[in-house]
Amino acid sequence: MSNSLVNQSHINAVAVALREAEQSHTAIVPIRSNLGGDAADVDSAYSVQDINTQYALAQGHRLVGRKIGLTSVAVQKQLGVDSPDFGMLFADMAYGDGEQIPTEKLIQPKVEAEIALVIKHDLTQAKHSFADIISATDYALAAIEVVDSRIENWKISLIDTVADNASSAAFVLGSRPVKLENLDLVNCKMRMTRAGQLVSEGIGKACLANPLNAAVWLADEMVRRGRPLLAGDIILTGALGPMVVVHAGDEFVVEIDGFDPVSAVFSASTE
Repeated sequence: MSNSLVNQSHINAVAVALREAEQSHTAIVPIRSNLGGDAADVDSAYSVQDINTQYALAQGHRLVGRKIGLTSVAVQKQLGVDSPDFGMLFADMAYGDGEQIPTEKLIQPKVEAEIALVIKHDLTQAKHSFADIISATDYALAAIEVVDSRIENWKISLIDTVADNASSAAFVLGSRPVKLENLDLVNCKMRMTRAGQLVSEGIGKACLANPLNAAVWLADEMVRRGRPLLAGDIILTGALGPMVVVHAGDEFVVEIDGFDPVSAVFSASTE
């Protein structure tokens, strides 16, 4: 299907299909062919995402930030894509450090370690700089994102994941805020363990060479798309290493230089 044939009815139908897949915890076949099928049609995919964002807001869900996806070369290779994307973060997606995450609400979850920024000033310029992001950042936190594709077997293209809210599902934030001046965002090392075994490792520069590059990209993109980042918003800047498949009962601990450890705990039952 060419982009010219992607009309509002296709976009609405894909939005409903993805929403129902999330609500029923059942994956669906890839939807890219309904939205044009290639990167040139990414705006149609973001239109799907926006419909479901508006639906969530109408249902009383509170928007608290954004996640940036596909910033790690390792993760891009895993998924066969070559561009960042973004998704919306809502308050009911947030879990505390060590708080149990209900596995039964997920379909095919994976986890990845990230650095989160919490901003204190609106970011509304058409083009932002490092200085803008640094000045607007209140503090940083270690974070674990839970990603979960509503597309069967993670057979996603950029179009599929963008429409699917960048495959986001939940996130865990550490509890000790750290000022940016106390961090080496480029060279900080990350280790993720499960039951004491190393399952993922990486470094700050794995995220677009510097997590601030990702934040600048997001700030510009959100202004361009009419939903700028506002004071209090959380930015999940992107994975520092490969994502890891989650099984019921897993507990992951992430250690990033400069931060206290943060853990994601998944319920043992999938019933």
